[in-house]
Amino acid sequence: MAVADFDILTFDGFLTLWAKDRPDGPALSQDDRAFTYAGLEEHTAKIASMLMAMGLKKGDRIAWIGKNSDLYFSLFYGAARVGIVMVPIGWRLAPAEWAYIAKDTGARVLFAGQGFDAGVQALAKDVPGVEHVIAEDDARRMIDATPRAAFEPAGADDAALQLYTSGTTGNPKGAVLSNRNLFALRKHSADSEHAYTKWEDDEVVLIAMPCAHIGGTGLGIMALASGLPGLVQAEFSPDAVFDAIEKGGATRLFIVPAALQMMVNHPRCRSVDYSRLKYILYGAAPIPLELLRQSMDVFNAQFIQVYGMTETTGTICMLPPEDHDPNGNKRMRSAGKPLPGVDLRIVDGAGNDMPVGAVGEVWTRSSNNMIGYWNLPDATKGTVADGGWIKTGDAGYLDEDGYLYIHDRVKDMIITGGENVYPAEVESAIYGHPDVLEVAVIGVPDAKWGEAVKAVCVPKPGTQIDVESVMNWARERIAGFKVPRSVDVIEALPRNASGKILRKDLRAPYWAGYDRQVN
Repeated sequence: MAVADFDILTFDGFLTLWAKDRPDGPALSQDDRAFTYAGLEEHTAKIASMLMAMGLKKGDRIAWIGKNSDLYFSLFYGAARVGIVMVPIGWRLAPAEWAYIAKDTGARVLFAGQGFDAGVQALAKDVPGVEHVIAEDDARRMIDATPRAAFEPAGADDAALQLYTSGTTGNPKGAVLSNRNLFALRKHSADSEHAYTKWEDDEVVLIAMPCAHIGGTGLGIMALASGLPGLVQAEFSPDAVFDAIEKGGATRLFIVPAALQMMVNHPRCRSVDYSRLKYILYGAAPIPLELLRQSMDVFNAQFIQVYGMTETTGTICMLPPEDHDPNGNKRMRSAGKPLPGVDLRIVDGAGNDMPVGAVGEVWTRSSNNMIGYWNLPDATKGTVADGGWIKTGDAGYLDEDGYLYIHDRVKDMIITGGENVYPAEVESAIYGHPDVLEVAVIGVPDAKWGEAVKAVCVPKPGTQIDVESVMNWARERIAGFKVPRSVDVIEALPRNASGKILRKDLRAPYWAGYDRQVN
């Protein structure tokens, strides 16, 4: 078992520990590049020194725009050692969305991953306060040329990571996460009697999901906290994952069900050697039973469903392997039980606790709960209730055994292929189309992606709406995964007495026959 010191709650602490405990142990790798823990400690110390030499100090932000990279993780770890906050920006977002986030962070340095140099250079011209734009190859040379200098390590409650999550207003919000948020739950899990919470010394963690999501960056943090190798892939592809399992020795990975389906349907899938693969963690959507059956038949692994959100630093509930049954069972419709150290409440509109089996909003409290939203005190107050409880925005209930069942989404968020989409941001992109009077956006069931984005439009008097025109209009303004895959045209949107659009009524026909109105 990996050595563990549960008093350590910072990146600096872990890097220092593993450099002493296992200096030659593999730490971080991608393609033909690899670090030992001693090498990674030295490399990240030089990064911290480089950033300080550029005039950055604790609390400053740096941003990464690019695909997954060992450089991104090195920069993140090095910055976190001295309290400089990393902001990964989703490479799939539209340039206007890049610009909004970059401006909101106040980042002084933008790092561009391979292939993103020109786009980030152009972006920086419109973002005040950016002092440097550094391409990936240039960053590697600069780090190598920087001498290590002494620095004061950041503390457990200093911010380390800022991840952007879309909001109901249409603008994304930066959830600020501290060292403590990222590491403090480890001790509770290690005390568990379940094998899947333990980390063996021969494990390799595969990082294939996007680093702008907690499901991507979080895997790198898990590997570091356990003193294990993190195997980085630029982006998900079935072939790359198969290679990581067969040639890279990956034992654990996180994946969204839509990506898992791509793997199962790939012609190479049944010829891969899965003998080292131990656990497949999946989230962002429940797994369809037929996909689970196929996956259990093919992969030599146990399946774990994880439930959480950016504001909770990822996983707060887990459905363990023993509750996964290829024949189906009631518990497979749940999100599992809260992790040790996580409290859950189900509350009504007044914040009162609901009885077992009654549906209400899910509230959670743990050391995982974010510091708050960056520069948005009112939004933070709206999400963090008295006593440190985060309002998840999900409606659900707890059964008599403590399993959480998600019933619907209070905030109407759509999760398509693991990507979060809020109706408001899609609606604002469609508003302004010359033929659209009103629009409401909903999520509808999709066999491949879990949910698909659908726009329901009302035409202006005397006009007719061309569906392709609406999609193209949106595509010019938002990321491709947010663009509606279908458009319905109706005479009027359903509303309540106060004029609020009744999205539930719009969704109902599409979700008829499903156990819940999220997929």
